[in-house]
Amino acid sequence: MNITKENVDALNAVVKIDIVAEDYQAKVTKQLNDYRKTANIPGFRKGQVPMGMVKKQYGKSIMIDEVNKLLQESLNKFLAEEKLDILGNPLPRIENEFNWDAEKFSFEFELGLAPEFDINLKPKNKVTQYNIVATDELIDKEVENIQTRYGKVSPIDEANDDANVTGTFVNEEKEISKKATVSVKDIKGKTNLKKFVGAKVGEVLELKTKNLFEDEHKLQQVLGVSHDEIHDLDIVVSFTIEEVTKTEAAELDKELFDKLFADGSVNTVSELKDKIKEDAEKQFQQQGDQQLLNAITENLVENTKFDLPTTFLQKWLQTAGEKQLTAEEAIEEYNKSEKGLRYQLIEGKIMKDNDVKIDYPELVDYAKGFIRSQMAQFGNMNPEEKELDDIAGRVLQNQEEAQKLQSQLISQKLLAFYKENMSFDSKELSYEDFIKEVYK
Repeated sequence: MNITKENVDALNAVVKIDIVAEDYQAKVTKQLNDYRKTANIPGFRKGQVPMGMVKKQYGKSIMIDEVNKLLQESLNKFLAEEKLDILGNPLPRIENEFNWDAEKFSFEFELGLAPEFDINLKPKNKVTQYNIVATDELIDKEVENIQTRYGKVSPIDEANDDANVTGTFVNEEKEISKKATVSVKDIKGKTNLKKFVGAKVGEVLELKTKNLFEDEHKLQQVLGVSHDEIHDLDIVVSFTIEEVTKTEAAELDKELFDKLFADGSVNTVSELKDKIKEDAEKQFQQQGDQQLLNAITENLVENTKFDLPTTFLQKWLQTAGEKQLTAEEAIEEYNKSEKGLRYQLIEGKIMKDNDVKIDYPELVDYAKGFIRSQMAQFGNMNPEEKELDDIAGRVLQNQEEAQKLQSQLISQKLLAFYKENMSFDSKELSYEDFIKEVYK
């Protein structure tokens, strides 16, 4: 057997593999002997079938199978030994006049090679790193929400400006049927407010979803539709009122503070506001970090220039998935995924050049931390270590879950690396302004 590689250009190569009978004949003979021992052919006892008959019936299919096995093993070994950094998988060149009765077989595979490039972590156009702060207005609003959540609820005859109205939203065409509670003060516009104020149990309100609430994400919550659907949703829904209530706000006293913080860490309104600010800004930090990582990704892709074996990758995409694509579909798929592929290559180079990696114990610890936070949401604040180990072990046995956690951990490590090695333009702003500026 002979294997050679010819470089077409910097991004494309062809591997040629020549196979002769001596390379596979011993395994074919062994397979034929095994078949002869077990073959059931009328007129012959088991194990007594003439070899010539076994060869005639099974010889070619066994030979083809062994050649294909040898071909794949040899190609994989060659790629590993040559340390070739390839994109996609090798593509066999189809020979129309290929003959399985020949004495010698020649196979060719096209390779798409990963490009070589440099990464500039100090670009002129810096990424903006946002410091999102909780404003006094936001904190006061959250205090008000807490007072409402823990307040005394009582039924009233008809809705007023401060009422909460519970009912079911229905739209048959969109298959919406969702029970929800809305506050009249969240309703937007005089026309909609007029429908709610004075409404009673049993009444059915016809409402347009467009501009129904001051915050359109409230519409997403009450209708139970996806984030992608909500922005262009402009339909009529019926809202059947089932309950109208008012809430007497809870007093900001020690009793309420102890309900909120059983450890006694909050004893005054000032301490409550400090705690709200601290917790809010922790959440803002998570969103800010995610936005920063997204912005760095865009920046690196934009400022790291290299060519890709485009034609090869488009051809490979035609057969890479479960469904075979046409040439046009493969080009479309490539155009959609090109930016992601570029960042994968950039990310891989950064990790390799800077020894950014994770090992299994780190992944286990990360999984346990994730599980611990999930359990805390359901009131289990101090799970035993063995319980966490057992759950983490089961989670990581699920390949999909393990890959998801690994991807999250890699993102965390890369973000830490970027923060240490890149410089940013800093900007402090409120959460509301952050949403406006970043998400337009």
